[in-house]
Amino acid sequence: MKVRSTAKRASARPSSGSATTRSEGKKKKAGTAPAKYPDIRRDLERQRAAILDEAGEVLTNRPGHEAFPDVSDQASAEVDQNFSMRIRDRERKLLKKIDEALDRMNASTYGICEACGGEIPYKRLKARPVTTLCIECKTVQEEEEQARR
Repeated sequence: MKVRSTAKRASARPSSGSATTRSEGKKKKAGTAPAKYPDIRRDLERQRAAILDEAGEVLTNRPGHEAFPDVSDQASAEVDQNFSMRIRDRERKLLKKIDEALDRMNASTYGICEACGGEIPYKRLKARPVTTLCIECKTVQEEEEQARR
């Protein structure tokens, strides 16, 4: 009951209520961009944890080298092992990019294009949270790579 009466008294005062509303409005406008990033940070941290958990699982349940009686079985096992190693290498690179993105978040430089210095749109950050380039700069980079081939 006391909470309701206090809330009614606070809302009944027009001068403090309007000042609070104005300051809250300013906070929302000033914090628009950072307010979008906590969900991306959570996604990055979850993805990082999943990669590390999977890496730990692979290390603890590491299969030993088996002697296969059939040469084709051994070749198949080697192909599987090479495929797993490529996946782990990709995950290692992704983990590095995730760490760099989290570092940029901590330094308040996340969401700023490294090439042009412009703001990377939220939709792009949500779709590709480890990106460092806006779509225009990435397009130019890809066109330059195609021209070199």
